[in-house]
Amino acid sequence: MTIRSFRQAFAAGLALAALVGAPALAEEAFLDVGKQEPITILINSSPWYLGFESVVDLYTEQTGNEVKIDATPYGGVLEKARNAVRTSQSPYDILNLDSGWTIEFYQSDVLRPLGEIVDGYEMPKEVFTCGGSYFWNAEKHFRTAEGGKLMAVPPNCNTHVLVYRKDLMEKPPATWDEVLSSCQKVQDKPKLYGFATRGERGNGIHYDFMPFLLSYGGSIVKDPEAGDYTVTINSPEALQALEQFIKIEHGCAPDNVAAMGQGDVIQLMSAGSAAMVETVIAAWPNYVDPTRSAVVDTVAAAPMPEGPSGRGVAIGNWHFAIPRNIPDERAKAAMAFIQWFLTEQAQTAYAEGGGIPVRADVLEKLSSQPKFAWMAAYKTNLEAGKQPLGFAEGAAVEQVIGLRLNQALVGEMSPAAALNTAAKEIEGIFKQSGRNTGMLDPLSE
Repeated sequence: MTIRSFRQAFAAGLALAALVGAPALAEEAFLDVGKQEPITILINSSPWYLGFESVVDLYTEQTGNEVKIDATPYGGVLEKARNAVRTSQSPYDILNLDSGWTIEFYQSDVLRPLGEIVDGYEMPKEVFTCGGSYFWNAEKHFRTAEGGKLMAVPPNCNTHVLVYRKDLMEKPPATWDEVLSSCQKVQDKPKLYGFATRGERGNGIHYDFMPFLLSYGGSIVKDPEAGDYTVTINSPEALQALEQFIKIEHGCAPDNVAAMGQGDVIQLMSAGSAAMVETVIAAWPNYVDPTRSAVVDTVAAAPMPEGPSGRGVAIGNWHFAIPRNIPDERAKAAMAFIQWFLTEQAQTAYAEGGGIPVRADVLEKLSSQPKFAWMAAYKTNLEAGKQPLGFAEGAAVEQVIGLRLNQALVGEMSPAAALNTAAKEIEGIFKQSGRNTGMLDPLSE
C-alpha cells in the first residue's frame, strides 16, 4: 500500500486546523498499548479508506507497532475473508466485513468474540452500536446486544445523508414530496439533474430504497428478533414507498438510473451535474476534495427526508472482526489496535484525516466547525437508523429485493407485481430455513 508519513499528515492537519480554528489532534495523550506483534488488516478500498489509512499511519507513529493493510476493491473482500477463515491460519488479523456478510461468519463460529481476547471487553459507551449488528445471539440466530456476544466493532456506522447544493436551494427538502417538487423545479436536464440515487440491481437499489420503505412505515419482515418471519415487503405502505421512489428517480435522475452504482451517483454530484443525491456519509470526502469536486463550496448535508411514518434510515455499516484461526499473540495485537482506534483521540484524528468517526463525543465536539458541518446530519440520521437485515438469510433476501426493485424501476414489472413476487420468494427462503413464516395477501396488480 502507499503510506503517507505521519509527519506529513500531521503538518497538513495543523495547516487545515489553523484555517478552521481547531486543533489538528486532541491534546490528551494517546492510549499506550505497548509493544505488539505486527498485524495485517483486510479492508475495502471504499470512499472512506484514505481517512483510515491516515489513522493507521498515526498508530504506527504513536506505538511503533507495524500494521499492514490489504486494501481490496469491494467485490474481492468477501472472497478473501472467506478464504482467510477457512485456511489453517488466517493471513489477516482484522477482517473488515460488510453488514450483510457478518451473519455467515458469526454463525460459522470462525470469529473470536472480543470478550474472549480481552476478558470482558466492552466497547466504550460513547461508541455507536449501529443498530446492534456487532453482537450475535446464537440462540435467537439474530444480531442483537440482548443476550449476544460482542463479535466486532465499527470502523464506521454508514448511513445515508441527503447531499444537496445550497447554491441552488435555500434549504433542503424535509419530506419525499418536497424532494420531488424541488428536484423537478431546479433541474435542467441533461445539464443538471434534480436528484439521483442508486438503481442498479442487487445491494445498490435495495439499500438506497430502504429510507423510502422505512419512512413510509414499511418493513421486510414482521418481527424477526421475536421469531416472527412473516414477510411484509408487499404491504400497502411498501407499495407507496416504491411508487414514490420510482416517481422521483424517473422524474429527476438520468435515463440510465437503473444501471447507476455508487460511483456514478458520487460523480454526478462531484461534477456539479446534480442538485441532490442520496449517498452514504462515507462518500462525503469526495464532495469536498478540490482535486475531485466542482462543488466544494456549495455542497451541504441534510438529514434524510421524512415520509408518512417519519424519517427512515438504514444503517449499512462495516465491522472489524478477528478470526479464530490466528495465534493468541496476534489476536491480542489486533485488539490493541482496536482499543486504540476507538479512543476519543484516535477518532478525532480519524475525522481530521477524512474518516467517519464512530464516537458521539467526537461528533459533538467537531460538528460546530464549518469543515465538519455534515456531522450534525449524520448524527441525526444515525439516531433514527435501523438494521433491516439482522437475520441469517439477509444476503439471500437482499438479492431477491434488489432484483425485483430494479425490474420495477425499468418497467419490466409493475411495482405491485415486483413486491408480490419478492414476498413469495422471500417466504420460500424462510420456509427452507425452517422459520415461522408466512406472507401478506397479495397486492392488487
